[in-house]
Amino acid sequence: MAPSSLSGPRKRIKLQDDSRIKELENILTVSISTNASLNSLADLTSLAASLDDPRFVLKAIYACYRVFVLVISKGYLENSTDEQVKIVRTWIFERLDEYTRFLCGLLKDEESLLRVSALNILMSLLKHLSTSLSRSSPQPQFHVPHFKKVISALLTCPPSERGGKPRSVQEVPPGELDTEVRDSFVTRWLNVHADIRWFFLRDAEPVLSSSSPKTNPHVPENLLSLLERLESFPVAQADLKSWWVEELQAKPARPKKAPTGSEPDDSESNDEPDAPEDDWRKFFDKAEKQEKQKKPSEPSIRLHRLTVHQSLHSVASHRAVFTRLWLRLLPRLSGDERAGSALSLRALNIMHHGVMPHLTRAVMVMDWVGGCVDYGGVVGLLALNALFILMQEYNLDYPSFYTRLYAFLDQDLLHLKYRSRFFRLAELFLSSTHLPATLLASFVKRLSRLSLAAPPSSIVITIPFVYNILKRHPALMRMIHRDGETSEPFEDPFLADEPNPNLTNALDSSLWELYSHKNHYHAGVSTLARIFEEAFTKPSYPMEDFLDHTYATLIEGELKRRIKKDPAIEIDEPDGIFKTRDDPQPDYGRNIVESLWTF
Repeated sequence: MAPSSLSGPRKRIKLQDDSRIKELENILTVSISTNASLNSLADLTSLAASLDDPRFVLKAIYACYRVFVLVISKGYLENSTDEQVKIVRTWIFERLDEYTRFLCGLLKDEESLLRVSALNILMSLLKHLSTSLSRSSPQPQFHVPHFKKVISALLTCPPSERGGKPRSVQEVPPGELDTEVRDSFVTRWLNVHADIRWFFLRDAEPVLSSSSPKTNPHVPENLLSLLERLESFPVAQADLKSWWVEELQAKPARPKKAPTGSEPDDSESNDEPDAPEDDWRKFFDKAEKQEKQKKPSEPSIRLHRLTVHQSLHSVASHRAVFTRLWLRLLPRLSGDERAGSALSLRALNIMHHGVMPHLTRAVMVMDWVGGCVDYGGVVGLLALNALFILMQEYNLDYPSFYTRLYAFLDQDLLHLKYRSRFFRLAELFLSSTHLPATLLASFVKRLSRLSLAAPPSSIVITIPFVYNILKRHPALMRMIHRDGETSEPFEDPFLADEPNPNLTNALDSSLWELYSHKNHYHAGVSTLARIFEEAFTKPSYPMEDFLDHTYATLIEGELKRRIKKDPAIEIDEPDGIFKTRDDPQPDYGRNIVESLWTF
């Protein structure tokens, strides 16, 4: 039987869908140009939501996009006093909401092209809607309701409803933001356009506050994944130069300054009118005037009095919405016991360079950072680093900082993976020459005591670290020059269980633990330990040369070492390592232990 030339039923259905999309788009294009009925718009949006094949879904959503752009540019969505026009406008907005909801679901679709296309269409619609809204308003406008739906979709990640059934990316857990959508939104909009960034920072906070940890547990993580990639934040007025909605680029009216009191009278500033012309004080007065001229003058006005347009062009307003969002997010990151430490670790990694410099007052995160110290481990170390930066750069008063740091010196420290990170931070924390000798002696003594049970890779970090501290603080030299003071047996006065580093009596003790490493089995450790017997004339050790040592690097260094002198070997070649049962038993003499073992 000859094969039929007719196409199969499935192919005919697909061809019908393709032709139906083109037919509806053509009908709507003609209807818009002639102001005819737009009832086919509901058919087109329903068809796009019912299709299952990704190729035809892509054609349908772009057909809907082109139709809605024509509707918006024609002025169907602008305000009007005519009741009939209002009814049509409300009906078109309902169709637009259905279409927007479907696009928001496609952000979690299993097809990559549909995810990226849906995001592009949503952001392009935002521009057209904002432009239409600005035409009917005396001030430039931003279509906030549409952008709130986009923000909600990025944070809550509803499943795709393509073909009428829920589906999502298999590689990504439900409710978690897709990496391709995230990177596209950050690189093309969030890091580029000032209006997108400001409205996102402002309107993401209500979504985070209204989300429940039970129904939407991934909202804090999704928001953090976006904020930790925010690399361009305005620090000056010149940084506000790129706008997604071009109408917002126009300079707003200058805000009225708040009354700041009467200015000082210039005639009263000169207390000595008869001062000579070459008065040496005029040199310093000129320098002060030059510094004042360099500082940019900002209008002293309350931010809540600014209009939206003025806020978009205010760096202080950007900092305010940034601060409000982070203060809302940080408690949510540590609220989950399961993933709290991991999310807190990600936030602390960017805290010192990506968050605190842009806050209105950096000390506002002090309570959250202080609570993260209790996590211990890497999270606690990074929290201490954030606290140290707050103390050093933002004048935070935190008296118990070194007590918290001293608590990290436990028996597991020199055996963990993050020991190199601890020594990097500890070198920074203990670098000040104004620290008391009793405090530094406690750290040095505790590390020396811990080195007794540490692997060689940790000891070669501890010895240079202690050497640098002793060289920087000569008052600690007495701890390595105390041998032979009395003939009585030495009793170490160091209180190892004392949590306060100022009360451990470490300065009255000695570093005999490091001295004992002269007889260490590893040649590198024993050689390094002899540095304390020499004069402290060598420069400080660069710690980066020792922090990444492991057993593997130590063995590799020994194998690559050039042997200057051949080692001693046995003259007679042995028959084997151990004797067997058939071999004659040797005479072990009085060594009873060796006679008990047979190999």
